[in-house]
Amino acid sequence: MFKQILVALDGSELSQQVVQALEQIRVEPDTQVVLAHVLVTVGANPDVAADRPQTDLELIPRQQLETLQRYQDRLPCKSRLEIVTGDPAEEIVRLANIYHTDLIVIGSRGLTGLNRILKGSVSSQVVEDAACSVMVVKPFSVTSSGSVS
Repeated sequence: MFKQILVALDGSELSQQVVQALEQIRVEPDTQVVLAHVLVTVGANPDVAADRPQTDLELIPRQQLETLQRYQDRLPCKSRLEIVTGDPAEEIVRLANIYHTDLIVIGSRGLTGLNRILKGSVSSQVVEDAACSVMVVKPFSVTSSGSVS
């Protein structure tokens, strides 16, 4: 059983699927879930302490913050929001280390080929760098018949 779970949410449609995947995991009432959202920055600030989360709620759009709070309200356990700035893969791994996470749940955009090379894969980098297990949620779509594929 997982005691500490970090869920990386980026505000895309895939975030809903990531939360649905989390709901499929047996989460006990004493589990703590950290919902993490990374605001992407071009350059890292070396003066910011690397061992503590940096929160700036004014930088996140209100609608996105409300969505994160709705996800948090759905959880059957203790939870907290972490909104940080920086490189997404680095910040997700950093937060996982801070919270001694047993599992990271993250979405994958499913990029391939040149797009993956140019844009990079946050989920691949997290899988490579994390000290814990990582559950990668791939996007799924609903077919015209209403089934999930």
